[in-house]
Amino acid sequence: MTLFHIFLLAAIQGVTEFLPVSSSGHLILLPALTPLEDQGLALDVAVHIGTLFAVCWYFRTDVALAVRGVPELLRGRVETQAGFLALCLIIATIPVIILGLIFKLLGVMEMLRSIAVIGWMMILFGIVLYLTDRMGPQTRTAQGWTMKHALYLGLWQAIALIPGTSRSGIVISGARALGYARHDAAKLSMLMSIPTIIASGTLMTFDVIRVADWDVARDGAIAAVISFFAAWAALVFMMKLLRSVSFTPYVIYRLVLGVILLFIAYT
Repeated sequence: MTLFHIFLLAAIQGVTEFLPVSSSGHLILLPALTPLEDQGLALDVAVHIGTLFAVCWYFRTDVALAVRGVPELLRGRVETQAGFLALCLIIATIPVIILGLIFKLLGVMEMLRSIAVIGWMMILFGIVLYLTDRMGPQTRTAQGWTMKHALYLGLWQAIALIPGTSRSGIVISGARALGYARHDAAKLSMLMSIPTIIASGTLMTFDVIRVADWDVARDGAIAAVISFFAAWAALVFMMKLLRSVSFTPYVIYRLVLGVILLFIAYT
């Protein structure tokens, strides 16, 4: 794989992973709409590792808090804010793990990797994001997260297994519907991404190990570094922008891209 291809793949993944525009959809579209070959599972894992480190570093205080709470869960007791945060993150991750395993066993994911599906999901969940952002009050903060809301957002997150939905976008939509402020809705979405990326990355890694070689490892390392910096920049940009701007610019992007994809798919 050429350095240009690796850079393009990693940059797209890094920039779109945390913006509500569907990173998986963009990665599927790259080989579908260009002469470039499919990047393969190993590169997918590598770029996700890069984005994982980016979000962990950006929210390092919250991540450290959640990690400190893990021993409490292992003892079967939740006594501190750290333990409660760790518990909520686990609860929020369970639905996507269960549905993801079902999809993998049934081979559903391959059936959904089409331009038409991505186009429709871009439009549909772009509209959902717009409506929840416009209609949802901004009365809750991330500090007021509850186990009930964690499960509720976890169910929303599971829908993002459909390419084109956007994991961050659907969780933000669910959080805005519950009344979380824009910045806090985005923060919850980012924190929920950490155990989700770890779970999906672990599952894919077993498949990668069987076919990995030195060239793949080298390309993966380069892709991980590039995706880290791209994801970091996207996070900084979005979290600052949300203090003064709504999610409407992302909605417009989704709608325009969705229409273009449907035109391509049906003509």
